[in-house]
Order: sequence, then C-alpha cells, then structure tokens
Amino acid sequence: MTETQNLVSLFRETREHTETICKPLEIEDYVVQPIVDVSPPKWHLGHTSWFFEEFILKPHKPNYKLFHKDFAFVFNSYYETVGKRVVRNNRGNLTRPSVAKVYDYRHYVTSELKEFLNTGKITSEIEKTLLIGIHHEKQHQELLLTDIKYILGNNPLLPKYNNSFTENPVQDFEQEWITVSEGIYEIGHNDPEAFCYDNELGRHKVYLHDFEISNKLVTNAEYLDFIKAGGYKDHNLWHAEAWDWVNQNNISQPQYWHNIDGEWYQYTLNGLQELDLNAPVTHISYYEAFAFAQWKGCRLPTEFEWEAAQDQFKWGSRWEWTESAYLPYPGYKKAPGAIGEYNGKFMVNQKVLRGGSVATSPKHTRPTYRNFFQTNLRWQFTGLRLAR
Repeated sequence: MTETQNLVSLFRETREHTETICKPLEIEDYVVQPIVDVSPPKWHLGHTSWFFEEFILKPHKPNYKLFHKDFAFVFNSYYETVGKRVVRNNRGNLTRPSVAKVYDYRHYVTSELKEFLNTGKITSEIEKTLLIGIHHEKQHQELLLTDIKYILGNNPLLPKYNNSFTENPVQDFEQEWITVSEGIYEIGHNDPEAFCYDNELGRHKVYLHDFEISNKLVTNAEYLDFIKAGGYKDHNLWHAEAWDWVNQNNISQPQYWHNIDGEWYQYTLNGLQELDLNAPVTHISYYEAFAFAQWKGCRLPTEFEWEAAQDQFKWGSRWEWTESAYLPYPGYKKAPGAIGEYNGKFMVNQKVLRGGSVATSPKHTRPTYRNFFQTNLRWQFTGLRLAR
C-alpha cells in the first residue's frame, strides 16, 4: 500500500472507532455538559468532523459545499484564527443541531474526504494535515470515554457504560526501584518516518543526576493507606494552592471513590464496583500525586527522567503526572496559522503527563508523547509513579 492508501485506511478506521465508542449511549447522554472541562459527546462528534472540513476540505477540495454555514461557529473549539465560536461552557446548551443532524454532518464530511483522497491530488502538506486530523480525533476518542464516564459517574443512579471496557488492569509483579545513572540523555522525538506532535520536537540533551524510579504505579491500596493516615488533613504535604483546593472543594479521596457503609467502592465504566486494591490508583490531580509522594518520602519524576527510564518499566494504563512544567523544547517554533494554535499557546500553568491510559486510542501514544493538564484536573485516567 502507498502512504496515501495507509492514511486513508487509518482515517476510515479512526472515524469508525469514534462512532463505536458512542454506541452504548442513550440519546440523552449525547447532550450533557456537567462541568466546563467535559464536553457533550455530540459536540465531540461534530468537532472532529469540523476539523477535517475546516483544514482540508474547505481549502483544498474544488467546489466543496459546506454541510451547514453555522457549524463552524458551533464546532470550533479554541482556534482564534478561524473565527468566532460557541463559548466552551455553553456547549451543553446546544439542543440543536440534533444528534441525528450531527451524525449526518459527520457522515457527509467522511464521504467528502474519502472522495477527495481518492482523486490522487494529495500533496505532502495535505497528508501532513490529514495525519494531524486523525490523531486529533484519536485524542477526542479518549476525551469521549472520560467525558462519558464523568457524565454517567455524576448521575445519581451511577449507570454503567458497558460491560467490556477494562479500566483497572493490575500490575501483577513486585515493586522494585530502577536505578538510572547520572549523565547526558537525549530527549524528544527522533523518528522522521513516524508521526509526532510539534511539542515533541527539538530533540535535545539533558543532564540527569543519579535517581531511582519505581517499576510499578502506585496502587489503590497504597493510596488508601495515605487516606487512612490523614493525608488529606495534613497541610504539610500540600502546596499552598493545593491545600486551598482541598479545603474549598472538600476533597478527601480520588474522584469516583465512594465510601458506602465503611466499604470502599469505585465508579467505573462498568458501573459501581468494589475498589480493586491491587489496581493502579487513578483520577487524581497533580496536587494529590505530589502530596502522596511527599507522604512517602519520595517525589514525582521529571518528564526527562521518565523518558530516559521508560524502556525499563511498563506504562500505558495511566497518564503519569510528572514534576515538569509544560514548556517548549529548545528551538520550538509554532506552525503558522491555525495549526500553530494546537499546542504552543497552552505552554503555561500546566504540568506534563507521560505514558498513556486505558482510554488512549490504539496507534496513538509513544515514549515521547507529552500530555498536559492543569494541576487540579482529574477526570482523565491520571495516576503516578514514584521517584527518588
């Protein structure tokens, strides 16, 4: 197969997978937005279609006809370059367009793009944008799962999403410390044939001191010990703004944990279940990860330590908080136009997470992938690995 044919196949596979994720939903589930960080599933379906329409079909397909003149306003996310948009926290008020209309839009864009790709008039620049669009949709597939979990997990009935999603794979091996010697290590993406985001580029050298990193993620059992020891009540363990966050929001446990008649349960996409003590802890903020590490007399690894050591441990079931601020690598330059808004403008007041999670889509993560979130957020499958 040619490179273009591979891309077309990956595009089809990705579009189909997004709709597969949505199959267990009831129609009412598509329109809910409980908090600003959680978008309605309907919006994700439209936004990932708008991306292909806006950046490939409109500028490149001859005589392309918009599906609807207002959909760019409805489904643009944060791209200032391409015009006005619905305010982020207002997405849940969009009862129209209907779910059916959004699926019509989605299928229209998919069909139009397939037709365009089959013309053979695809430049390397279009291929590059198409690949970004595919991985952009894979990011939204993960957001779909975590947003669906938040929507259902905050429903008083705690309904299940399905019976098949595996949320808590256990790392069935003993915890050990991996020793990494001081020295100079190269960080960043270094495979010109493989996809990466621009924030992974600028491969560069860093000097690391001797350190040790755990081969295993922190488990629910270990985190429960932290709770029982009064970890959420000891201000000495927390950053000042983290301590304010704990008290202002009455935080006393990871998101989705429930103490029912003295027993611990966790809401999962399979519904409410007894807490699996052997599973890696998840849905914790950077604040909580830092406090736990303090309590253990350890620390979080930097993203550079994580990358230097990652081939010596298993990763991928939890996004792992690091002690690194989300900043550009040396020589980083934003791309011109709207695509340049994809990563660079968020390089402030956020922490880097490494690895991937049980919700991350296939063929999407890699050792150099840099995820990033604000320090208080925890609706993603976020956990931690200790260093010292």
